[in-house]
Amino acid sequence: MSISPTSQFTSEINLVVNSRRHTLQVAHHWTLLHLLREVLDLTGAKVGCDRGECGACTILMDGLPVYACQLLAIQAKDREVLTIEGLATGSELHFIQKAFVEEDSGQCGYCTPGFIMSTHALLRSNPSPTEREVRYALLGNLCRCNAYGRIIQGVMTAARAVQEGSS
Repeated sequence: MSISPTSQFTSEINLVVNSRRHTLQVAHHWTLLHLLREVLDLTGAKVGCDRGECGACTILMDGLPVYACQLLAIQAKDREVLTIEGLATGSELHFIQKAFVEEDSGQCGYCTPGFIMSTHALLRSNPSPTEREVRYALLGNLCRCNAYGRIIQGVMTAARAVQEGSS
């Protein structure tokens, strides 16, 4: 049985996504990932394992990295959400995105948005991470292509941009 969003099992929520305020009617069973991808058409967060194990759906909620597949949309009520789409300014890539491109950090690219969002959270809290701290911060993100070396290089390049003030 399909439950439509206009049924008795819905709630109205207010949230901010990528600096835009939204008031939405959400079904109680929707995940935040469903809301982002299917309702708001923000497809950067990927559906990977859908079990909170791969990190492909990583977004920031109130500045912290979370798996959008593991949160109900209703849990985002009155929260601030940042997705990969919210990083760039117009056609100008965010400095982390630039670093990932420079270091060829995304082989197939499917996991890249999740890695970038985790990197963003890391560099906000620790602008000068060691390689060990980077590896720890990215533990929740998996790359099926095994491009970890290039991903680490991308994060370290982004960290250098922060340290040099070019971020």
